[in-house]
Amino acid sequence: MNEQQENTLRVLIADDHAMILEMLEMYLTGVPDIEVETVPDLPAALEAIDRRGPFDLVLVDLDMPGMDGVAGLGKALEHNGGKPVGILTSNPPPRVVEEVMALGGAGIVLKTTSLKNLANEIRFMAGGGRYLPIELVKTRQQAQEDQGALLSRRESEVLGLLAEGKLNREIGVALNLAEPTVKMHVKAVCKKLGVSNRTQAVIAARDRKLI
Repeated sequence: MNEQQENTLRVLIADDHAMILEMLEMYLTGVPDIEVETVPDLPAALEAIDRRGPFDLVLVDLDMPGMDGVAGLGKALEHNGGKPVGILTSNPPPRVVEEVMALGGAGIVLKTTSLKNLANEIRFMAGGGRYLPIELVKTRQQAQEDQGALLSRRESEVLGLLAEGKLNREIGVALNLAEPTVKMHVKAVCKKLGVSNRTQAVIAARDRKLI
């Protein structure tokens, strides 16, 4: 194997839109340090990974057959042996962005943007970086700020005490609230932060700099 082959990034792209695959393949074929293979759906992507071994980067379309939302990302990550897997999509809502990043996705490439930065985005993700386009970063930050603003003063107080590891009974004593009322506030905090338990609420709040 010569030096050029050693430095070449092996990239797999899966999308059920033939025109998009053709466009991406045509562009990347002209990039000397990237070798690209394309497939039309998730089962074909998993088969290609199993057959050829982990790729330096796999990009999977969020809405193609077999994906079942971000669950398909998890499957691709498992098959790709710990190497990066990112999402191809057009206009993901903040919830999907959060799910992709929480699952360990390498990032999100928007189909709606210019191809001129695609090679650099691929190199960045293949090198272990986590890529989000600036517009998604801004949308994500705004969504987090909006969620934080939804917490009432009392809910914020309860959240602060949760972060200190206090039990519902102790929070009730500190805030002069009945324990069922504390439970109600904890449930409301979890719902507004989009999590299912108090531990996740504290982690989410810290990530969003609410506490």
